[in-house]
Amino acid sequence: MGKRQSFIYRKHFAKVLNRHDDDNKMQGWFQKLFKSKISSSGQSGQEAKVTKSSVSPVNSVSPSSALFCSSSSSSPGTTPSKPLQSQSALSSALRWSRKYDVFVCHSSVDSDSEEAGRLVSFLEAPPRSLRCFLRQRDDCPGSAISTELCQAVQNSHLWALLITPNFLQDDWCSYMMHQVLAEGPMSNRIIPLVLNLSRSQYPQELKFFFYIDLTNLDRGYTVLNKTVLKYLEDLVKNEQTLDCNMDSSSNVLSEQDGSKKDEQPC
Repeated sequence: MGKRQSFIYRKHFAKVLNRHDDDNKMQGWFQKLFKSKISSSGQSGQEAKVTKSSVSPVNSVSPSSALFCSSSSSSPGTTPSKPLQSQSALSSALRWSRKYDVFVCHSSVDSDSEEAGRLVSFLEAPPRSLRCFLRQRDDCPGSAISTELCQAVQNSHLWALLITPNFLQDDWCSYMMHQVLAEGPMSNRIIPLVLNLSRSQYPQELKFFFYIDLTNLDRGYTVLNKTVLKYLEDLVKNEQTLDCNMDSSSNVLSEQDGSKKDEQPC
């Protein structure tokens, strides 16, 4: 091989090596670019996963919190308005389980009878529409008074005692006061209404009960109406709570029975 051919061969071989080096460099550059894309896409995917897992829907409810009892169609976390609660209490089956909402006890003196009539007219007028028992109006003629009054007491949710000086002198009023005390001792079903009575005259049997002062008649009537509605609302709430507890207990017992069956050997 001549010197010229040897020179040409070396020059060609150098070009080949340079081209190979360039190819290696190009390959390495593509590898780096490919790896960088993979890493960036992996990071973005992880960020997307983190973002998706960390941000939950606003109205999502866990299964445990979804087990609740409600008598209204409002969403969890909202409280029904007062008119809706009162309307629900007035239309509930518990309210209609008794014939009367309020039993009004008063003396037979004309002034007390007139005051009891005005009170009942206020409670029975719309939109209150409460059901009241008034002795001279609602008892059956010819029947035993004690039997009629005792049945009315048992068929009433609340007992309003119109306590006046005449009330304290009336034997039937004293009889009915002790009757309601025997029917519901220390309960919130007894509502004393005090009118024209000094503190020293107030019956000792009722000293542990909160009374409504009728010195201001309009205010006293309104307080009595609110007291009756509050009692009926609490009656419905307590019944709903009892139903919820019974449902929860039955669900727990069912789950325990199911787990015991699963644990039984084949």
